[in-house]
Amino acid sequence: MLELYQSEGCPYSQTVRETLSELGVSYVAHNPRLPGDEGGDVTNEQTHDELEAIGGEDAIPFLVDTDREETVYDSEDIVDYLEEHYA
Repeated sequence: MLELYQSEGCPYSQTVRETLSELGVSYVAHNPRLPGDEGGDVTNEQTHDELEAIGGEDAIPFLVDTDREETVYDSEDIVDYLEEHYA
């Protein structure tokens, strides 16, 4: 299962969502906070805590591939990962 920690208003998250859609890959979206250069306001404390616990950083987008036990930050790296494993 793929889980994407993201924000609807974040252009980097949008790039990842578009790639997931183009590849026809199902995923679960988590919205821990608003976008922002210094980290936007937290909108969901539980999801935000999960983001930091799993990845160790407060950064979005963040992809968790539970089947492969992989985690990836940065939209370009996420897109490359998705194209390598799900195209």
